[in-house]
Amino acid sequence: MNFFSSDFKLGILGGGQLGKMLLQETRKFDIQTRVLDPSEEAPCKVGSDYFEVGDLMDYQTVMEFGRKADVLTIEIENVNLDALEALEEEGIKVYPPTKSLGIIQNKATQKLFYTDHEIPTAPYSRYAYTSEIADSIRNGGQEFPFVWKSARFGYDGQGVKIVRNQADLESLPNVECIAEELIPFKNELAVIVARSASGEISSYPVVEMEFHPEANQVEYVICPARIAPEVEKKAREVALRVSEAIGQVGLLAVELFQTEEDEILVNEVAPRPHNSGHFSIEGSFTNQFEQHLRAVLGFPLGNTDSKLAGVMVNLVGEEGYQGPVVYENIEEILAMKGVTPHIYGKRLTRPFRKMGHVTVVNHDLSTAREIAEEVKQKIRVISKEKQE
Repeated sequence: MNFFSSDFKLGILGGGQLGKMLLQETRKFDIQTRVLDPSEEAPCKVGSDYFEVGDLMDYQTVMEFGRKADVLTIEIENVNLDALEALEEEGIKVYPPTKSLGIIQNKATQKLFYTDHEIPTAPYSRYAYTSEIADSIRNGGQEFPFVWKSARFGYDGQGVKIVRNQADLESLPNVECIAEELIPFKNELAVIVARSASGEISSYPVVEMEFHPEANQVEYVICPARIAPEVEKKAREVALRVSEAIGQVGLLAVELFQTEEDEILVNEVAPRPHNSGHFSIEGSFTNQFEQHLRAVLGFPLGNTDSKLAGVMVNLVGEEGYQGPVVYENIEEILAMKGVTPHIYGKRLTRPFRKMGHVTVVNHDLSTAREIAEEVKQKIRVISKEKQE
């Protein structure tokens, strides 16, 4: 099939910032794109050949959209799985495959998959409703503290909470969930794995993630991770095992815990380009978005080696501000060497909303980390309108 400068159409379900950055790669190769997103103001509205507004969870909407594409991929997991299965049966290529996506969409199913395939992960209990946890605690089953995770529809730190007492538990929504053992860990790591439709597989270097203590969002991503070579090797091996076991086609971001004993446990996965891979845009020979495109179209995978050390800083809406966005002091960071801001195209900011990121590259990782800290201190994502 001729993909470049042809009538071939790549369909993308979801029109957020990940889709926008993927579109930059499709423009590079002159691949026609169709994007479906529920928001008329989605970042992908600019850059796609055809943009449609529609509900990603609506069966008929996804069916009608998918029939207009030759290959269908996602930039968000929360899509109608029944429609994707029906499209596969009609001969539309859907990547990731619906079988893989069905495992990943539900965190409880995902954890069960790890257990069944002997993939190391934190011990957990599964509950049909959050209210069942209180009964388990009263009967001596579940103990505080634990990590509560909504089985579905969690993103950007939403749907995850450390529960230390009864008051924490009572504040949670009554939904299908898991209660995961609170693991004491040294580091939170991640590996981006690419697996093509032809079965070729490769991984990016292990990255280290530093989280915002309140928002439960990644604040910095550091590449390469500051870990021993044997830990790096183990982390990449575990990530590759997950990708192959799950049958992923495209990218799979595998989030990991490095325990105090240097064991590697799988936290959770995302079947798409991921925040932990943004460093690759400036830092790698092949960035994660081009790699995802190569994988779902069946092309040879690109070189995942890093050109330079990289640190990614997330730009999120500052507390106390909601309204039209203002990037305060952005001129100052543009004057810094090796610093590249990426603005996602969201006109309205609110506390902790992901509005962009900044990549810092340098020959020396320590220097890159210092510059990233300086960037974080300088730039503020605010609005002229104070939040009431």
